[in-house]
Amino acid sequence: MSLDTAIQHHQATINGISMHYVEQGQGLPVILCHGFPHTWYSWRHQIPAIADAGFRVIAPDLRGMGGTEGPAQPEEYGLPQINADLMGLLAHIGEPKAIFVGLDFGAFAIYDLALMHPDKVIAVIGLENPAAPHNPEVPPLTEYAAMAKNHFLHIEYFREPDAADIDLHAHTRAFLSQVYYALSGDYDFGQVMAHPPGISYREALPTPPPLPWSWLTEADMDVYEAAYLASGFTGGLNWYRSMDIKWQQRKALEGVTSEVPAYFIGSENDVDLEHFHGDHPIEKMRAQFPDLRLVKMIPEAGHLMQMECGEETNRILKLYLEDITSKLDI
Repeated sequence: MSLDTAIQHHQATINGISMHYVEQGQGLPVILCHGFPHTWYSWRHQIPAIADAGFRVIAPDLRGMGGTEGPAQPEEYGLPQINADLMGLLAHIGEPKAIFVGLDFGAFAIYDLALMHPDKVIAVIGLENPAAPHNPEVPPLTEYAAMAKNHFLHIEYFREPDAADIDLHAHTRAFLSQVYYALSGDYDFGQVMAHPPGISYREALPTPPPLPWSWLTEADMDVYEAAYLASGFTGGLNWYRSMDIKWQQRKALEGVTSEVPAYFIGSENDVDLEHFHGDHPIEKMRAQFPDLRLVKMIPEAGHLMQMECGEETNRILKLYLEDITSKLDI
């Protein structure tokens, strides 16, 4: 089954916003949730593979990214709104629950859903970003601001409205090429954070080699460029700007665990695992998801494993999906 011939594009009003999602296959639903700066297209290698394995695959553009509408206010990117987006998508496709797969912001979205609405979740599969119990001490943007006094940090650069939005949109293709390369296993993202504070993200990012790369073509970049030229970057940046809002809302989840089965895939060269999850990240995830069943690592990949190492990511995902279905009482 090819991506081009069997995929279906849909646009629907869900939770009060216009949402774009793609669909392929039939069977138990698997919903794939991307991160920033991405769209459904970042799952292009996984969609046909999972569909061929006998599942109904749904890949939405998350709130404010790609073809999905995004409010301009960061307050509209809190837990209630994102949970309602995912539950609204479930209702729209006529499914009572699904297996959720997420990377980056998509991973945190599915963990929150599993903690707050476990009846909607068959299992969660996190990529790159493990779940972590709520830290009640310091709001994340305050913590990142302190870090950014010593070196460049993209999260702090994104914090203020307008400047990043305008600059990234004015250089959409160049920025996407830079950031995808920097996040990959082909580059050390620590070099980005070695720059001094006070510069733009594009100035801190490396100059990438010309396309095509082994895992990204000019045609792939055309898809991403068109999506972000149309949507702009404000919606995606609002996922960062709402971090303190979500932090406050997650106080209600202190001490809460989920019985939803959980799985994790990490990369040995991932910047997030190395710099943003502290010590013993898998043990922290198990504290929230005691039924953490399988954990595997991909040595070669950076933060974009599903694109960089599509075949190996698919192999592990299908292994996890087989384990999930073998234990279902259906």
